[in-house]
Amino acid sequence: MTHHALDFAKLTPREAYKVMIGTIVPRPIAWVTSVSLDGVVNAAPYSFFNCLSADPAIVALGAENKPDRTFKDTTQNIRDTQEFTVNIVDHANLVAMADTAANFPADVDELAEAGLTAVPGVTVGCPRIAEAPVAFECRRYMGLSLGVSREIILGEVTMAHVREDIIDLETYYSDPLALDALGRMGGNTYCRTGDVFDHPTPSPEEVQARRRK
Repeated sequence: MTHHALDFAKLTPREAYKVMIGTIVPRPIAWVTSVSLDGVVNAAPYSFFNCLSADPAIVALGAENKPDRTFKDTTQNIRDTQEFTVNIVDHANLVAMADTAANFPADVDELAEAGLTAVPGVTVGCPRIAEAPVAFECRRYMGLSLGVSREIILGEVTMAHVREDIIDLETYYSDPLALDALGRMGGNTYCRTGDVFDHPTPSPEEVQARRRK
């Protein structure tokens, strides 16, 4: 099977974006809540997101700037308050999550518009979403400006809220079927993460023995 060789130096930023979001999948979705200096709650989903470290506990957001290169509400709020909360999106919250992605003005509370419940943070001043199965309270660890188009925000997790039916507090393992998290594909396409299977990492000897067969 042959491959297309795509030289990123020759692609437009939009073309590169399409290649990446269509093939680096599924991506977890950070449903980020933050608060402005005026006290307005903001909620927005970001699929340029993942965990990078457990010690310290670090998550990363890739937040695109507006077309005029100014910060979006989430980025501005995090820069101003140094706090945010990452809520994990499950299938039950698909519509509400998409509603918060609508281009509301900065003075509009997206949680209220989407019919969601704000629960006060414990270690941060911004709320989590009660309907979300998992939420991570975060303090801004550092930020990186990538050109003029995007901000990379690293957050240190200070507290997690995990629905009781999901996590086993004896092992700290979570049940992926109970979580029912959504993954983001390309365009407007999503996937559910319920189709799971186990496959252990083999030892070097097991790999070599299988190749000899």
